[in-house]
Amino acid sequence: MSSTANPLERPWLQEYSEGVPADIDPSLYASAVDLLEQSIARFRDRVAFDCLGASLSYDELDRSTQDFASYLQNVLGFHKGDRVAVMMPNLLQYPVALFGILRAGMTVVNVNPLYTPRELEHQLRDSGARAIVVAENFCATLEKVLKQTPLECVITTQVGDLLPFPRSLLVNAGAKYLKKLVPAWQIDGAVPLRAALARGKAQPYMRIELGRQDIAFLQYTGGTTGLSKGATLTHGNIVANLLQCRAWLAPLLREGEETVVTALPLYHIFALVANGLVFISLGGRNVLITNPRDLPGFVCELSRHRFTALTGVNTLFNGLLNTQGFAELDFSALKLSLGGGTAVQQAVAERWREVTGKPLTEAYGLTECSPGVCFNPLHKPDWNGSIGLPLPSTLVSIRDDDNRPLPQGQAGELCVQGPQVMQGYWQKPEENDKVFTPDGWLRTGDVAVMDERGYFTIVDRKKDMILVSGFNVYPNEIEAVAALHPGVLECACIGVPDDKSGEVPRLYVVRKDPALTAEALLQFCRANLTGYKVPKQVVFVQSLPKTNVGKILRRDLRDAAA
Repeated sequence: MSSTANPLERPWLQEYSEGVPADIDPSLYASAVDLLEQSIARFRDRVAFDCLGASLSYDELDRSTQDFASYLQNVLGFHKGDRVAVMMPNLLQYPVALFGILRAGMTVVNVNPLYTPRELEHQLRDSGARAIVVAENFCATLEKVLKQTPLECVITTQVGDLLPFPRSLLVNAGAKYLKKLVPAWQIDGAVPLRAALARGKAQPYMRIELGRQDIAFLQYTGGTTGLSKGATLTHGNIVANLLQCRAWLAPLLREGEETVVTALPLYHIFALVANGLVFISLGGRNVLITNPRDLPGFVCELSRHRFTALTGVNTLFNGLLNTQGFAELDFSALKLSLGGGTAVQQAVAERWREVTGKPLTEAYGLTECSPGVCFNPLHKPDWNGSIGLPLPSTLVSIRDDDNRPLPQGQAGELCVQGPQVMQGYWQKPEENDKVFTPDGWLRTGDVAVMDERGYFTIVDRKKDMILVSGFNVYPNEIEAVAALHPGVLECACIGVPDDKSGEVPRLYVVRKDPALTAEALLQFCRANLTGYKVPKQVVFVQSLPKTNVGKILRRDLRDAAA
């Protein structure tokens, strides 16, 4: 066995693509606002965002975000550091609200529009948000908890509000009356976003000086156990990760030339940084997909653009591959297909290359790291099952439960240090004591191994591990094998109690081939897995529970099984 791995030696640097630096200069931008303003000055006439057939130039983004910042400052009388929530899908209004809040010197609280009233109330109370910008589609949820929150102002918007007339009128009427997407709601004193922008425009915007220690986002985690926690991400954290990701992608991407498709919601940290900020810094065009679950509509939208980059999660890529018309799209301009949020499965990566002619690159991150930690090198694009190498200025260490570094090749908890690591959970000192080691490393909760070249491979989440007769079994491995069977569309594995073994793997499967039987699938698994890893039960289902960004929810399957 090799000696204990020392992350300070950074063996992964020798595997970096040519031109990628070992470290980044975090002083390049003073804040995320500084980044935005520099890009506006350089790319003023280019399109920044495209959505529902309309676009927003960098110049229009400049003016509208100043107007919204002015509204928060002058009309509402809010101050630097106040928290303002945003609750909507990918619309042109999202970057306007988000960057308006930041330009006012305030902190963005990103809210998942699919939250239940209980989850929404918790986040608004926990963050102390003074105002919220919310799409009318979700006002009925907000109305149920409004009196229990600290909100002083509700700013509402309809889906088509920033589209040109009469398209705006038609889209809003269609959403409300034809598609019935807006449940009835009544919130006294609610201010339409367009009115807020008009009132802000009438008063002077006051530029706020921001530094790297100022809080940019309270980014709430998924809350896989208990209530969600707000990761405190400073401007320094966000800028550092933007620069890390941009340095990694620099050999591939060019300023003023890129069009990125954003199907993941901007309230998700992956899309916010990888799509939003990285491509804004490059003067890129960002195509926002409002409803990526409508896969035929998504494919139709893709056909309208000569896109150069597409990011998503494994289930999204798999869904596109199984949607009629996708294989006929023009992929000649595509430079970057990036999978994150959950493991990219081999079967999906191989079919993606077969259909598009381009590789599907896997990266790894988490909310607490703004989010990027590891990235596969772009000069070695073939799927390798790993999450790649730590980004510049990032240290990664594999540790045991007693915080001792483990040798290369031995599985343990993946721990991270770097300028992108959060300051801590918002007002949760006891949680910070749990998530940070005494010597300042962030515990990710992921079990991983590192090889001699510095590549890291995720084995699984610690909490998802199945203990079969004393042996550790990781659902990711079982799912990856099962997904290789041509009759499987999607699958998920959990552990269920067993009198003899303590636990056994149960595999939930959505069939691609209606004739697939449990025995045929188990036979396939037996040929590719050690005996104790082979599922003891196969359950065929019509669909699997997922998060809003497409992550399969094993915990929901465990709850149902219990």
